[in-house]
Parts: sequence; C-alpha cells; structure tokens
Amino acid sequence: MKKFINDPADFVDEMLSGILSAHPADLSSCAGYDRNIVRTAGGDKVALVTGGGSGHLPLFMGYVGEGLLDGCAVGGVFQSPSADQIYEITRHVDSGKGVIYLYGNYSGDIMNFEMAGEMAQMDDIRTAHVIGNDDVASAPEGEEHKRRGVAGIFFIYKTAGAAAEEGRSFDEVMRIAEKAKANVRTMGVALSPCIIPEVGKAMFSIGDDEMEIGMGIHGEPGIKREKMKSADTVVDQMMQTVLSDLSPSSGDEVAVLVNGLGATAKEELYIIYRRISQILKEKKLSVFHVYVGEFATSMEMAGFSISLMKLDEELKELLSKPAYTPFFEQTHINK
Repeated sequence: MKKFINDPADFVDEMLSGILSAHPADLSSCAGYDRNIVRTAGGDKVALVTGGGSGHLPLFMGYVGEGLLDGCAVGGVFQSPSADQIYEITRHVDSGKGVIYLYGNYSGDIMNFEMAGEMAQMDDIRTAHVIGNDDVASAPEGEEHKRRGVAGIFFIYKTAGAAAEEGRSFDEVMRIAEKAKANVRTMGVALSPCIIPEVGKAMFSIGDDEMEIGMGIHGEPGIKREKMKSADTVVDQMMQTVLSDLSPSSGDEVAVLVNGLGATAKEELYIIYRRISQILKEKKLSVFHVYVGEFATSMEMAGFSISLMKLDEELKELLSKPAYTPFFEQTHINK
C-alpha cells in the first residue's frame, strides 16, 4: 500500500481534521462528535441530513453547504455512521421545521437512519427518509428497491436542497426529493480496485486488460467482467442500459453527470461525455446542463459512472439555483 497517510486507524479523523481546519468559515463539527459535519451558518428551514462511509469524497460530506445539505454523519471507510451520530446531528440542525434524511440504499445506513429517526421522533422532531437507488446495474426493473445509491444522489441533494433553501414546507421538500429520485438513473464501470487504509491491500483483483461493467462504489460485483474496449464502445453499452431504464421521450430534457471514481483523468471524462452528447442528439434528447468531474469516488479506483436525470420545468428551475460548499460551487445555469 502506497498512500500519504500516518496510522491507518487515524485516516478518517485526520482527514476530517484537515477539512475542518481548511474551511472553518463553512463547516464545523457538532454535538460532541468529530465525525458530525454541519454548515457553520444554518437556517430557519427544513433541514437535510445525509450520511455514509468515508472514501467517497466529495460524497457525502462534500455537499454540506448553502443550497444543498445541512449536515452529514461520517462513518469509517465504506462503513455506516452510527445511529447515535445521526440522532445528535438531527437534534443540532432541526429548526423546528423537521429533518429529511437523504442517503444511499445500503443496509447499515438504512438501519442506523431508521433508529435515529425513531429517537428523534421521541423528541418531537419530524423526520422522513428518501433513499437513493439510482444504480441500474444492481437490480432489474421491477426490483428498484434493491438498487444501490451511487453518484445520482447528487441530483436529489441539489434539487431538494434548493427547495429547502427557498423555505418550502416539509411536504414540498419531500415531494421534490422523491420526484428527483424517480427521474435519476446511473451506471458505472471500473478498471481497478481500491485499498481501504486499515486493510492495506486491494479489495479485489482485475486484469490489466479487463474492466467490470456495473461495479458498485464499494467494489460490489457488476453485471459482467470483460476485456477493455474503446471509450465509445463502453459508453454505447452503458447508455443503452441507462436510457432503456429511464425511458425518456423524444424532445425531453436531461441533465448529465459524468463522474470519475477517483483515478480517472478529467480528459478521459470529457472523451466520455463527447460520446454521451452524440447519443443524446441521436435520441433527440436535449441537454439542460452537464456536470463533469468527481462527485462520488471510491478511494483510488479507476473508472467512471454516467448519471442521467430526466427534467421538467420545476426540476430545471431547482437544478439551476446557486449552491456552495468547499467541494462544489454553482453560481447559475444559463437557460
């Protein structure tokens, strides 16, 4: 293992210490938990809280900030945060208007967020859950409840965060979050494994001339492993699956997110988007906005994912709103 770290057991805490030291005006810890990250300046509004394992920056805590989330409970590398963490952060961010939990479809996260919600309700804090499940490779149509939440959760954060920032009601913010969730699909491909610092070795092996279509952000098995192919061929294969599942109509507008998994050059991501753009034109789908970069990584895994969000006027308006965190900034979108 070659990493610029100290004691592997201190990896998460030292990482968070560095982030908080670098961005004290924007982020702070709370409620006696160094791994509970909140906006330094909160608001009198419906609060949005996420949580999940480390190793995915900027997911999850990278979206705590203006126009996005109010707090994030941070777990160990690829590990869920505890129910107590989530409960304490819920108490901290609640302004009396309720707290909505937005997180991925993983058993540990579900269990701990549900426990935290039950504890919060005993304090008369209203809570609700929206569970991201955008990964089309992890379960077929008709079994969407089994799908993993991956990079597409960004679109839920962005639209629900904008609605909350506007001061919309609890029920309205929930409606937007569920609407966004229903219109997002993602698929990924990996070229290399990653290393959890405390483990010290690769989680799996993959040949130098191989790729795995549909692999999850924790190294979960994909649909199939096959020989490397050209960028266009891989994108064609992935887009066929995503578009088939999303089922947009000719003339629809979409937002596109091309996400690097940690060790893929941005130049390659733009080569990938080049082919996505061509396919969308062929399908007579209009692109409202494009995001290219790292939005949900897997330590140093090489690979990428493609997320598409089908839009209507309401979602377009919310997606276009300004947002700021130390990891993400959007001033405006030209319509």
